Amino acid sequence: MGRLKLFIPLILFLVLAALFYAVETRVSDGEYDPKALPSALIGQPFPAFELPALLSGEPVDESLLKGQISIVNVWATWCPTCLYEHPYLVELAERGEVAVFAINYKDDPEKARRWLADKGNPFRVNIVDQTGQLGLDLGVTGAPETFVVDRAGVVHMRYQGGLDQAVWDRHFAPLIAKLKAAEGMAN
Repeated sequence: MGRLKLFIPLILFLVLAALFYAVETRVSDGEYDPKALPSALIGQPFPAFELPALLSGEPVDESLLKGQISIVNVWATWCPTCLYEHPYLVELAERGEVAVFAINYKDDPEKARRWLADKGNPFRVNIVDQTGQLGLDLGVTGAPETFVVDRAGVVHMRYQGGLDQAVWDRHFAPLIAKLKAAEGMAN
């Protein structure tokens, strides 16, 4: 019995290693994504809001998202991953595949304006959400998060994390192609 106790840590280690291996395999196969938290907004209209635009200060509302397939990127100057993804957002906006909008989340508007002046502004409109209320309505847990919105203003996807070409190709491009195809069939 004493010798058996010596093997308990080894057995425990092997069980945990097998469990972690199974989870990692599911992640690399695309079956499981720990960042893919469910959103109650999928299939629902983008939440109603009236907030100022970052650059003009003019009030804007959810109607600006209607009429085109778009992404809405939640970002802030205090977010290191937002710095990582920003060059890709600039490139994406230049390609014109989708309309790129933004929500500047719980940030200093002056810092955000300087950021965009220094690093480029990929956003058609950048909504100031200084209190975080719109973010709360969207279920945002932090920046960056990106939502895909169709022509009718309905949310189809929420992605947590930084965007780059690999993420775009894997998560966004197939959905946007599907939305564009459905749009073509409706016309």
